[in-house]
Amino acid sequence: MKFLSDEMISGLLPAETSSFPSPVPTQIVSSDEYLPIAQTEKQRTVEARLKELSGALAKRQGLSRRRFFQTAAGMAASFVAMNQVFGRYFAASEAEAATPELADQLAAAQSGQFIIDGHTHFLRDDTRLMGFVKGREAVGQWGWNKELSGKEQTIDDLKFNNYVKEVYMDSDTKVSLLSNSPSDVPEDWFIPQDQVFKTRAAVNEKAGTRRMLAHFTFTPGQPGWLDKVDEAIERYKPDSWKGYTVGDNTHKELAGYPWHADDEKLMYSFYEKIMKTGIRNVCIHKGLFAPAIAEKFPRLLPYADVSDIGKAAKDWPQLNFLVYHSAYRWVGAKPADAMAEFDQTGRTSWTSDLAEIPEKYGVSNVYGDLGQLFAWTAVAEPRLSAALMGTLVKGLGPERILWGTDAVWTGAPQWQIEGLRRLEIPEDMQKKYGFKPLGPADGPIKSAIFSGNSARLYGLERHAEIVTHDRFAALKADYRANGPGRSNLRYGYVTRSA
Repeated sequence: MKFLSDEMISGLLPAETSSFPSPVPTQIVSSDEYLPIAQTEKQRTVEARLKELSGALAKRQGLSRRRFFQTAAGMAASFVAMNQVFGRYFAASEAEAATPELADQLAAAQSGQFIIDGHTHFLRDDTRLMGFVKGREAVGQWGWNKELSGKEQTIDDLKFNNYVKEVYMDSDTKVSLLSNSPSDVPEDWFIPQDQVFKTRAAVNEKAGTRRMLAHFTFTPGQPGWLDKVDEAIERYKPDSWKGYTVGDNTHKELAGYPWHADDEKLMYSFYEKIMKTGIRNVCIHKGLFAPAIAEKFPRLLPYADVSDIGKAAKDWPQLNFLVYHSAYRWVGAKPADAMAEFDQTGRTSWTSDLAEIPEKYGVSNVYGDLGQLFAWTAVAEPRLSAALMGTLVKGLGPERILWGTDAVWTGAPQWQIEGLRRLEIPEDMQKKYGFKPLGPADGPIKSAIFSGNSARLYGLERHAEIVTHDRFAALKADYRANGPGRSNLRYGYVTRSA
């Protein structure tokens, strides 16, 4: 089974063929886990403005619109259109969109920025979760760089290569962390644990450096789960640990093993075990549990918020608790509802609760990941995106926010990278809520978020220089010169009405 029923899916369309292929999405794309919301009126206006703007600029530059959207000028045009509709939240100018040389110069100046994406996915070869992989048919039609396709392609190659293409070739990401999702149904894990670490080994061997990190996914309460942790320590040597407190996030209707991070009887022996190994980053999926999901699965609601994180962090100061999605609740709900909550209260469920943990519990070992939180809000309600960033920086501190995109569900992560580079919290919001400005793309706050914090957690401080000379760097230079370019495709579903 899956969260989206066949009846639900009948009202949806595949995103890779039915959403406007702009550099920045103009509507929400969902996975098989939740329903996408309909394209908002403002998003429709952005799309209309972008079509008009890109048509004129592409013609002037002697390009097709598809090719224009693969350029740095095309990326800038997307943010110009968003500013025209939402207000000026992103640093982008019509001159940048209209002048390829200027756009290329700005993009080249930032392309070497050290970026660690701590939240990426792809799916197993025999997956039954087809909502994630509707792009299979499309990717086979793309031209592949010869260095990526040295043999006849198989379905598995396409999926793996597509991940490599979009994360490492089509974006400025330098290091990624391959994540996973467990299930009480063995066939419905995103990726078998063994494949996760074989993928890490293959990528790092190909690159000649440490370009990929990987979680081992722990499943508290399942039979023999601690024995599997012992095996992972010896066999896989994971870079960090990943768990879902709701248990089976894919089959919520079946989830038999939800858990709390501060359950002393269940969890503390695990913390003691991993503390001795030196593998001390515990990544915990939180949030993404909008009211409609809570209504459908009320028994899991108490496990989805962050009420269990503070005590666990205080009891185990030697460990780092990395809260994925920064516990953002509102995925699958209307961005306007989330914006209204913030405007009325100055808070956002449950991200504000997360941001208050350091002060409330006197801890400095709780971190917030931006996966999905940034993607959802930046394209639908940039003011909400600014509010969330301000909330996290103020509460957790810029030294405890981690870049993550949840790629490849939303396509190549470059648009999200550009979004954070360009985003600024408006002055009225800074004054009202005491938020600090985010500053320039290469300033201290954004640099810490993009890589500084993860580099410290994962021992990658020297990699900013190392990755400029490895085999992936040479491969990317060849790809830039000869490859097909960014596809601007997304994977999953959009609403049929859009």
